[in-house]
Amino acid sequence: MTKRIESLRVVENKKINKDYFLLRLTSQGKLPEMKPGQFVQVKVDGSPETFLRRPFSVHDVNYSGNTFRLLIQIAGKGTETLSRLSTGDSINVIYPLGNSFSLPEKNENILLAGGGCGIAPLLFLARYLNENGFTPDILLGFRSSERVMEYDEYAALGRIFLTTEDGSMGKKGFITDHPVLTANRYDVVYCCGPEPMMKAMAAYCRANSVRCEVSLENLMACGIGVCLCCTVETVRGNLCTCTEGPVFNINDLKW
Repeated sequence: MTKRIESLRVVENKKINKDYFLLRLTSQGKLPEMKPGQFVQVKVDGSPETFLRRPFSVHDVNYSGNTFRLLIQIAGKGTETLSRLSTGDSINVIYPLGNSFSLPEKNENILLAGGGCGIAPLLFLARYLNENGFTPDILLGFRSSERVMEYDEYAALGRIFLTTEDGSMGKKGFITDHPVLTANRYDVVYCCGPEPMMKAMAAYCRANSVRCEVSLENLMACGIGVCLCCTVETVRGNLCTCTEGPVFNINDLKW
């Protein structure tokens, strides 16, 4: 798949809560094909402390509108600078990068499982699955009700289940505590979120013989396999998350 280095225009910068915002971007030309699980590398101008590009999952794509969205957590000076972008501003992006989630087999029961900012690639995946005849269950975990994001967007694409750590919305606890995991038999789980959460979901999948793919959130400085800072230990040796991933089958990981 051809990669582009391109200056994209900000169509919308939507604040979701105090920690998260959505950037909607467009290209002067036709957007390239992007697949769920792929990511972009964004150059942060106006932040002298931010030397390296920042990686973000493709959150959603609207080909008819020639736009795509990034769900971004404010976690430092770079993302804080991006949060101040305005409509009409330009940002330089390398995209699309990495591999993607695989399509399930016909008639398989599917669960999308995400926590916090790890929900980012799952909206695009849910939409992609819908377009290919699948309706997944969607299990999302947050710290509290104030952190719940885009509930209606996900609910429009599948049955949605929520957990919050403080019990203020949905079931109290972590996503691996939700009774949907015992009430249903899944054939495949697609997962993204904090590493402990993904490892817990991987353990559930191994114990129940469920196929599982995870999208790793390793630090990626270059996005093209040059800097080697995002290597992950696999059964095939150390591999670059940015080029061999970010999506991996859990059986390939030494977890």
